[in-house]
Amino acid sequence: MTSQIRVLVVDDSAFVRKVVKEMLSRSPQIEVVGTARDGLDALEKVEELNPDVVTLDLIMPNLDGVGFLLEQMVRRPLPVVVASIASETGQMLLQALDAGAVDFVQKPTALATDKVFEISDDLTRKVIAAAGVPVQKLIQPFESEETQPLPLKKGPVGIDAVVLGISTGGPHALKILIPRIPADFPVPVAVVLHMPIGYTELFARQLDQLSLVTVKEAEEGDLFSPGTVFVAPAGRHLTFIKSPSGDISAHLSARPFDTLHRPSVDVLFHSAAEVFKNRVLAVVMTGMGSDGTEGARSIHESGGRIFTESEESCVVYGMPRSVSEAGLSERHVPLNQMAYAIMEAV
Repeated sequence: MTSQIRVLVVDDSAFVRKVVKEMLSRSPQIEVVGTARDGLDALEKVEELNPDVVTLDLIMPNLDGVGFLLEQMVRRPLPVVVASIASETGQMLLQALDAGAVDFVQKPTALATDKVFEISDDLTRKVIAAAGVPVQKLIQPFESEETQPLPLKKGPVGIDAVVLGISTGGPHALKILIPRIPADFPVPVAVVLHMPIGYTELFARQLDQLSLVTVKEAEEGDLFSPGTVFVAPAGRHLTFIKSPSGDISAHLSARPFDTLHRPSVDVLFHSAAEVFKNRVLAVVMTGMGSDGTEGARSIHESGGRIFTESEESCVVYGMPRSVSEAGLSERHVPLNQMAYAIMEAV
């Protein structure tokens, strides 16, 4: 029997500490070894209890979550899953991810017990995934010297759009990938990133400031134009609509309701296959789960192309593994070579 994942729960609310401990303890894979009330207390408890994973609130007295991360990653890097309220901590969450947090869940604003327990499955999944993240990827995200990409299995075809799905480890990976795309990139890019509501617009603005191409949160009716990266807004699926004149625009919808994620990579990819046929490149990058696999199958059947991020650079090799094991990936590309591979294909 494998040993349990040792978790430290950090939150300034005694009620939240109690509830989070209770929900995580439901999993036979997890043992909550302690709790802490703020960042300073957490630094001491990490030293004392040696947890495998920390769940971390952001807004706390004495030392907040970002302050804890900055100090802890210098002392001893370890996987951290942020659990905080989006409306209050948008900028802080992006800072926490930059400081080394692996993932995040959105705490409900109403702290009634039934509301808090709604995040139970999501938090448990993310804690278990975080425990498997190699520590060196927290302090030295993969960015080795650029080399030639792997050989192509087939010659390049014309591409009219790039669609990209990414999850755990995504914000950092996109900050490496998107700024490497040149300003005159000839096709549009659509991105589905699993993020709670309240973060995607802020993240898109931040990414835009770092990049030569335009990056924006997709809005209903946006013309899908070259040299622009459209980030699907959290809470709504991003699909494409083709007008009689041939223009392609963004459509946002809560439907379908039965997807694990909204936005869903599968929904984006299915739409891309329908609209762009064989003239689309799908890219599946770091993230847990299998979102994107069925959509990639649609793109494959339409004659489009599919690249996956290689295991060596993924924070969590879940989504790319699923696509690869389904026999749908034409090419496995490390993060530091992905921009080059995309440009070569286009």
